[in-house]
Amino acid sequence: MELSDGPLSDAQLMAAHQAGDAEAFGELFRRHRDRMWAVALRTSGNPEDAADALQDAMVSAFRRADSFRGDSAVSTWLHRIVVNACLDRMRRAKVRAAQPLPDDLEESAARGQLLAAPTTDSPESQAEQSDVRRRLLHALDQLSAEQKAALVLVDIQGMSIDKAADVLECAPGTVKSRCSRGRHRLAELLGGSRAAFEGDSPHGTSPASRASKSVPSAPTHARGGDQS
Repeated sequence: MELSDGPLSDAQLMAAHQAGDAEAFGELFRRHRDRMWAVALRTSGNPEDAADALQDAMVSAFRRADSFRGDSAVSTWLHRIVVNACLDRMRRAKVRAAQPLPDDLEESAARGQLLAAPTTDSPESQAEQSDVRRRLLHALDQLSAEQKAALVLVDIQGMSIDKAADVLECAPGTVKSRCSRGRHRLAELLGGSRAAFEGDSPHGTSPASRASKSVPSAPTHARGGDQS
């Protein structure tokens, strides 16, 4: 969907959807699908739960769109619904068994800031890095839902503390605390020092960010925009 001078903004698409445009929400979903899928996958821990959470979130967003008042960016509002859908599913599970990581984790193209940079490392080095990422991803699944969500947004998605706080609907200090506690727990799980897991930069200083090299693409049933 475009105006004469370019594509519609997120806010314009949301307004069009609220006014009854049948295509506007689908365009919003397509525009932000990949980053929302990455958040859902990292938060949920496996593609099946992530796909279900993303589907739940998009149905919820479609039905609740009239309640959007522009207090935050549309993308922030959408991410908040996705994270809440993931956390709701995690909290409902009384016993969360460790899930095997998908076999194609290292094969699929990444999305957004999760794009893997080209590497000239030796096969041995690449294998070692792959093993480290798998251990980190498994360790992330051992964190509390709140700590994991904070680390996914800040260390893996690269959000600022303030934007993550907006998504999680909590104070920035709470996000910092959850990230710090989460990194401390990762250090315990992986046998590293706490200092090695601390850092304020969201773009690679924390080992959690090493788990962000690549993610599988969203499954077909989580790609559509028609939520009616």
